[in-house]
Amino acid sequence: MLNAKSQMLIVASHNFHKTEEIAAIVADHFAPITDLTQQPNPDDHPAPEETGNTFEANALIKALDASARFPDATILADDSGLEVDALAGAPGVYSARYAGKNATDADNRKHLLFALDGVANRSARFRCVLILVKNGKVLTTCDGSCEGSIATAESGNGGFGYDPLFIPEGYDESFGILPATTKNQLSHRGRALEKLKAWISTAPMDN
Repeated sequence: MLNAKSQMLIVASHNFHKTEEIAAIVADHFAPITDLTQQPNPDDHPAPEETGNTFEANALIKALDASARFPDATILADDSGLEVDALAGAPGVYSARYAGKNATDADNRKHLLFALDGVANRSARFRCVLILVKNGKVLTTCDGSCEGSIATAESGNGGFGYDPLFIPEGYDESFGILPATTKNQLSHRGRALEKLKAWISTAPMDN
């Protein structure tokens, strides 16, 4: 059985906000929890090119790359994004670079609002795939999704990415306004992490 507190977890990400969300949910299961920016010589650990056509494929690319660099650590890789029905599922796997290769979150949100200008159907969902790896071996894969809609204007400064535009189903406020605790209960990543926690409680893992 996994002795969680003896396991160092490295999140295969350079996104502090993503690491923060993950740590808030699985802190009781791993220690310490870090990411690629917190390793010695972080510039030596660039993100691999995400060439996959699915969230799972890209998560696996990131997980195996980080596991090769840090073979003694348990690695958690996440790939996630926003799917907008009126845009045939775009931006999807290109969510982080929807407005271009070096786009900021603000650039991506602006591009999305432009693409949906005058569009009545604004239904969308966030999707996430998590892959846990150790010593180059995939231990488990978990996914999660959150249905909602895209607002016509940004609201709130919380969260990151498309959060100020995404209104989860059953709510009137965006993830940019809703408290982090609420977001973690509803979000695609939060739901995937809950599945991961359930797996940890029952699955054996070599220490």
